[in-house]
Amino acid sequence: MAAPKVAVVGAGVIGLSTALCIVETCPSCSVTVLSEQFSPNTTSDVAAGMLIPHTYPGTPIHVQKQWFKDTFTYLFAISNSAEASEAGIHLVSGWQVFKNTPKEELPFWSDVVLGFRPMSEAELQKFPQHQFGQAFTTLKCDCPPYLLWLEKRLKATGIQMYTRKIADLWELHSEYNIVVNCTGIGAHQLVGDKKLFPVRGQVLKVHAPWVKNFIREGDGMTYIYPGIHRVTIGGTREKENWNLSPDPGTTKDIFDRCCSLEPSLQGAQDIRVKVGLRPSRQCVRLQKEVLSQGGLKLLVVHNYGHGAGGFSVHRGTAKEAARLVRECIAALQGASSRAKL
Repeated sequence: MAAPKVAVVGAGVIGLSTALCIVETCPSCSVTVLSEQFSPNTTSDVAAGMLIPHTYPGTPIHVQKQWFKDTFTYLFAISNSAEASEAGIHLVSGWQVFKNTPKEELPFWSDVVLGFRPMSEAELQKFPQHQFGQAFTTLKCDCPPYLLWLEKRLKATGIQMYTRKIADLWELHSEYNIVVNCTGIGAHQLVGDKKLFPVRGQVLKVHAPWVKNFIREGDGMTYIYPGIHRVTIGGTREKENWNLSPDPGTTKDIFDRCCSLEPSLQGAQDIRVKVGLRPSRQCVRLQKEVLSQGGLKLLVVHNYGHGAGGFSVHRGTAKEAARLVRECIAALQGASSRAKL
């Protein structure tokens, strides 16, 4: 059969990295990225891009750990290369602090990040409101440069990218053999996924170049993540809130909370407010589906619903989605050779 045509719908970090994994593992494919929005207008552009995993209750821990490990290994290699600054990837050390000692003192990802250990009494003196903490070094992706770096990698392989709003995956059946759905929160309407809901995140991107260490409260609500050019401070986790407009009261609350963790942020300049809707569900939807109408079939691979943890597992889930695409190609080739008999 002719080279299989694959459409990846969505151009956030999940869509672009999935497209890249497909090209790397199925070089015979013709891959196209279709999206209503590209960087800097995606949800991924708002994300802080810190590699600290979020836990998905509906996914086995060993699977989540593998996704994180694949992602960490991939980004660590980039951080050790000449492309690190263009890709916006760097190592950052810091602390995760708790007001009360957590039940789980060793999270499942503790041996993937670097140098994970309990904080010393001396370190904890920096955080008088907290009684327990963990120190480690992890990776941070500055999201807009990383998305542009992924786009550049894709274009170098000859991939086409088009701005296009898809109202129904079936509209692609006459042009493509396989469709990969990486539409994030858009899947709520596109495929009618009622298990998917937005968790609104409001963050501030500030100029505070003296802040070098990350600080994160254990519940993930308050955090300070230094990037290459700006510090991301946050945040909010508002379930079922679809509002993309910044809220001034929330901005003040975030700023006050972060200043209580790091008082020097009082001197931060050039505060920019960003809002994104995290595409959340009990587990990432990573599976194949066959759509059929009137005797015609369309093979679909879904890869969405990463919630707050998308950057931490994006490469791992992209590799898994690419594996499912390879299975779809094998099924198509099997059907085509049977048809010839």
